[in-house]
Amino acid sequence: MQPKISSLADRPDMLERVVGMADSWPEFVIQDLVGAAHFPRIAAELPEYVLFAEDEQGEIVANAYSVPFALDTEHRGGRLPANGWDAILVWAFSDLRRGVRPDTVSAISVSIAPQAQGRGLSAVMLSAMRDNARARGFREVVAPVRPNAKHLEPHTPMEEYAHRVRPDGLPQDPWLRVHARAGATIDSVAPASMTVSAPLADWRRWTGLPFDSDGDIEVPGGLVPVRCETERGYAVYVEPNVWMRHPL
Repeated sequence: MQPKISSLADRPDMLERVVGMADSWPEFVIQDLVGAAHFPRIAAELPEYVLFAEDEQGEIVANAYSVPFALDTEHRGGRLPANGWDAILVWAFSDLRRGVRPDTVSAISVSIAPQAQGRGLSAVMLSAMRDNARARGFREVVAPVRPNAKHLEPHTPMEEYAHRVRPDGLPQDPWLRVHARAGATIDSVAPASMTVSAPLADWRRWTGLPFDSDGDIEVPGGLVPVRCETERGYAVYVEPNVWMRHPL
């Protein structure tokens, strides 16, 4: 049975349930400071770009966040930023504050409730996000994609990983493949899409790892290793994403 898709603009009474939906993001990923500052603002200030799915029992099983922004400007020149996810959040709310007319929609996240994974809901929510952008007059959706099997190969360069294809020509990575099946093509790699820098005590709490040696440390769910500097007392994670373009 197909889930019922709604937006927070149409169903503002669902705000707490949508925001509070359980997900499976690694703890350290949600510590990105740009995301912590701006992600909650999407539901509050851009509710028409927050979609959610309900199953036949009325349980929320997925949500999808996106933001409108201006890409074809004098300073941005139509180029998707190397700072990926972080840059788009900053651009979107800067444009909103200054009254700049958006020309593009960027996906920000698609989350599936743990009990509903494996049902193809990611593709359903991506399609709903595209339809929502199209209905609002946009001609393109872009996405700083976090390949969901890259964590199995944290030392493989993202440029190499992103362009691996199966015999049928579709991307090897499952999440990149969902985007490709929806009509998207790879634009570029965003090498510094998300950055998490924190004291070692925080990293130990988030990951359960000792963080007691210098160098690159693999952490569960990390697309690349975390760089640890014990003498300086901090570690830094710089996550690459893959920019994909969806013409509408």
